[in-house]
Amino acid sequence: MFSSRLNVSSEINRITLRLRELRAAGSPILDLTESNPTRAGVEYPTDEIARLLSDPRSLTYEPEPAGLPAAREAVASYYGDRGEAVDPERILLTASTSEGYAYLFKLLANPGDEVLVPRPSYPLFEFLAELESVRVMQYPLVCDGAWEIDFDALRHAITPRTRAIIVVNPNNPTGSFLKQEEHEELIRICRDRRLAIVSDEVFSDYARHDDPRRVRTLSSTSEVLTFSLSGLSKVAGLPQIKLGWMVVNGPDALRREAIGRLEFIADTYLSVSTPVQWAAAGLLALRKGIQSQIETRVRRNLAVLCQAFGSQSSNRVLNVEGGWYAIVQVPQIRSEEEWVLTLLDNHGVLVQPGFFFDFENEAFLVVSLLTREEVFRDGIGRWAT
Repeated sequence: MFSSRLNVSSEINRITLRLRELRAAGSPILDLTESNPTRAGVEYPTDEIARLLSDPRSLTYEPEPAGLPAAREAVASYYGDRGEAVDPERILLTASTSEGYAYLFKLLANPGDEVLVPRPSYPLFEFLAELESVRVMQYPLVCDGAWEIDFDALRHAITPRTRAIIVVNPNNPTGSFLKQEEHEELIRICRDRRLAIVSDEVFSDYARHDDPRRVRTLSSTSEVLTFSLSGLSKVAGLPQIKLGWMVVNGPDALRREAIGRLEFIADTYLSVSTPVQWAAAGLLALRKGIQSQIETRVRRNLAVLCQAFGSQSSNRVLNVEGGWYAIVQVPQIRSEEEWVLTLLDNHGVLVQPGFFFDFENEAFLVVSLLTREEVFRDGIGRWAT
């Protein structure tokens, strides 16, 4: 009776089951996986946000497939503040980056076609692709002091049905940014194979340090068809106020055709609400105060983590270039699942196993640096003892 797109499993993994049992028993849990800024103690200018969302212009419905001009101009100004010149006509608004992916899979792929996604990465692509009857194929990121794309494996993963290569820049959870030489190689591959690049840049404002090799955005990549995705969820720490966007670039004729087709898709759904579009400029103007709080939190928590697991520890904190996650490599004396369960049972500390993010090898544990500082400090202290 139901579509085969929905490959939904009702099986509950051991970690989720044990966590439910502990919480039902009233056991206190120090959650080091909290990644929702609205639940992590970030202070918001609530009155100003409420005022922005009550603009009386929102009561008039004037649907624009690509988004209201004022909202697209606000997004263009955001890129301008970062030193990137982006024409508002190359911007298309969505309700979220997830919806942006759905639009792009519709645009680029027929049922059964393939997109390449990085491994490890956030476990969302497979579900989004399945809903569009598109197959996900993986290419590895490898770490030898720093994370980088394994281009030999990426080339081997390309088939006649491949339509796009997705990069997450910086990656979640590795925090690694795309480098200039990687960007150039991606362009060569995609130009030769007639593939599009989809660049997920939601965490690109959160860099730990400057690096001249780093590519913060692909919004100016014109050699091949390129889509740069972001949104308010991370840029302004407002995941509940649904506004995402994509910047389209590439050879002129191809870019214009892509935008035209995307507008047709967007016109079919018209999912972006009018109030958030009129509020976009003001919400983006508020981002610096919110980002400053997040950056301070992330830096302090990372310092606590690195101090706890220094050179004398059997645990190793992998290099963090950006985003708000950190990875700890732990001894392979037990599986990642057993590590997580042991920390839960013995210390009341919750972390995520690497296999949630499709790490190829064990053993890696992932923590969110967005966690409240007092919770993070206590949790890491218990783990380190």
